Formats: sequence, C-alpha cells, structure tokens
Amino acid sequence: MATPISIPAPSVPAFRDIAKSSNDVLQRDFYHSSPLSLKARTTAPNGVSFSVSGVSDSKSDSLNGNLETKYADKATGVTLTQGWLTSNVLNTRVEMNDAFSPGLNGAVNTRFEPGTGARSANVGLTYKHPGVNANVVADVFKSAFTGNVVFGHKGFVSGAEIAYDIRKGQIKQYGTTIGYIAPAYSASVSTANNFSVYSASIYHRVNPNTELGASATWKKLGISDAIKLEAAVKHKLDSSSFVKAKLDNYGIAALSYSQIIRPGVTLGVGLEANIEKLNESSHKVGLSLDFSA
Repeated sequence: MATPISIPAPSVPAFRDIAKSSNDVLQRDFYHSSPLSLKARTTAPNGVSFSVSGVSDSKSDSLNGNLETKYADKATGVTLTQGWLTSNVLNTRVEMNDAFSPGLNGAVNTRFEPGTGARSANVGLTYKHPGVNANVVADVFKSAFTGNVVFGHKGFVSGAEIAYDIRKGQIKQYGTTIGYIAPAYSASVSTANNFSVYSASIYHRVNPNTELGASATWKKLGISDAIKLEAAVKHKLDSSSFVKAKLDNYGIAALSYSQIIRPGVTLGVGLEANIEKLNESSHKVGLSLDFSA
C-alpha cells in the first residue's frame, strides 16, 4: 500500500506563484546554466547573515559575484538586505512585516551604480488575508506601477495583473490566471503580455519521493503557431540526494543530480543536450557547490 501524503493545505499564493509548484520542478536545480556556481552562507551570533556567491560566464570567461548582508530585527519586523555585485552595483532592500496592520507588508528596493550614477527604486506593498493576496509595486523614477490580486476559495484561485504608466495615462501590460491548488497536485491557465502569451501548467506529487511538472506555452507572434511543451520529474533517492530530468518538444533534454555531501555542503551537477543534434558541441555542463554554516 502506498504511503499516504500528508501536506498542509495551501494558502492563497501571490500572482507570480500560482504555478510555483510546477515551475520549481521545471526550472530549479538543473545546474547547467553556468559551468561553475559557488555559494557560501553563514550567520553571526547576533543574527546577521552573510552570503557570497559566484557564477562563471562561459561567454566572457569571467566570474560574476555578489556579496550580500542581511539583518532581521524580529522585534520590529524590519529586515535590511545589502548586496554588492562585482559589476559595481549596490542593491538595497528594506522589508517591513506587519508594518501598519496584520497581513500588510512593505518593501523598498533600490539599485545604484557608483560608476555611472544610474539608479532605480521601487516601493511595494503586499496584503495577505485568508482568501486574498494582493501586491502593488510603484517605480519611483519612471512613474509607473504594477498591481495584482489573487482570490482563492477551497483550492480555486483566480487573479489579474496590470502595469500602468502614470505619465502616459495608459495600461502597459495586463494578464490573468485561473487555477486549482491542492496539497498533492495543481493546475493553472494564464495569459500575459496583453493576451499575447498563453500558458498552462500542471503539477503532481505522485508519492513522497516523486514530483512531476509540465507546461505548455503559446506566444502569439504572428510568425509561428508552435507551442512549447516541456515536462520534468524530480525523484528523491534518499534523504540527502535527488535526481531530475526534463525534456521539451524541441529535443532539449536536461539531467541533474544533487547530493548533500555533509551537513552544510551540497554538490550539484547538471547536463543539457539537444538529443536531435548530439554531434554538435552546443551541450552545457555545470557544477554547483553550496556551503552554509
């Protein structure tokens, strides 16, 4: 007899997370996007966490890195994150949980390039309540905002998103999503970019060790009616390792393997290949090392 699956009932997700379960299976932990990826994280006794990450770029033969510091004040609900990229970009994020009332969170994000003086900033508010999840983000310098809202009831969810240009007084983009989310499976259908992109996704947790995800996407470009189909599976080998495999209708296949070598050290290897052109040298191989303490 199969082991029963016990998973808490999901809450109403953010608009971008309605298809998160499927997207995680399809996109995360494949490791082939860069030849080498390194990440190290540590936390000081006072609660300040530090993170250093580096990703190699096969085109430029360079290593792009990021140094990030994060401090969370549990008493006030304020979290400060400061990042510094090797491209000399400073990213700052200030988050305020339950800042004004229960369920209402705020965030301020800034980006500054000391070399060129270029800067950007946005302010966001998120409201979470049983049955609803709403978010609005305003761009300070471009006088534009993006807002979305999701309503949910007994697993059924529906949401909409718009991007509005205040200066021009016009809607730049809009999209909608409907779906059903259960503890062990989910399905959704969405539109984006002013009804020019249509997609559908499904997710199924077959058993405690195996997950399946699949999606179909059609872009209304006026050139081709081709639909991109892709499916992926994740299978836990044991408590410290798992394998993943993915294939799309263009013949692009990806394989990955993740292993916890010891507590705090995780190794990941990945391969992507075009199974219709195995003789070509366009295949990608990647290695990932993640350290935490």
